[in-house]
Amino acid sequence: MDIQPIAYFRSPFGTKFGIPRQSGLVEKLEGSIVFEPPYRHPEALRGLEDFDYLWLIWEFSANPENGFSPTVRPPRLGGNVRMGVFATRSPFRPNRLGLSSVKIKKIERNTPEGPMIHVAGGDLMDGTPIYDIKPYIKYADSHPDAHSGFAGSRRWNKLEVKIPETFGERFSPEQIQTIAGILELDPRPHYQDDPQRVYGMTFGGEDIRFKVDGDVLTVL
Repeated sequence: MDIQPIAYFRSPFGTKFGIPRQSGLVEKLEGSIVFEPPYRHPEALRGLEDFDYLWLIWEFSANPENGFSPTVRPPRLGGNVRMGVFATRSPFRPNRLGLSSVKIKKIERNTPEGPMIHVAGGDLMDGTPIYDIKPYIKYADSHPDAHSGFAGSRRWNKLEVKIPETFGERFSPEQIQTIAGILELDPRPHYQDDPQRVYGMTFGGEDIRFKVDGDVLTVL
């Protein structure tokens, strides 16, 4: 089967570092789905306004094609424990396909680029190719009592984030809240714990640098 992108994702993340490791973790993080010309038909979105969430099927396009490896090192386990690739959501997969659930914020049917879907809670980099979208259906897609393996057994400890007041000169209050929500999830590789090391991520065209000492992340 030969598949081609039907759309591309627009995100404030120019690189993959800093992107939340799962969709829905930062609800204020917004992005947009822009369709390719053959699929810019408002009729294709008829009825979508009656749904709250979408499934996105997309490609880890920033990852090199290194071939198949049966095991990976999940960040949730500190990057030091190997698990079977099919027991993880690692981006290093045989076909590099990702699956994300995002919240529909607004649907625009007639823009200069055709219909556009604005969503929140995504975990996609800017320019990510999207191969399909499907509505999220609660009775079929939600299993609140399901076991989540190692991912559900590890507590997610959020960091205290300190952002300088000068951020207000470059970002809106809503953007600052979004950035804080991203950073409190600790985007570093979990095996790194050097309080003097400076990390950087791009967001909205800006380069954000920070350090982490213990449970405190300080934006520089």
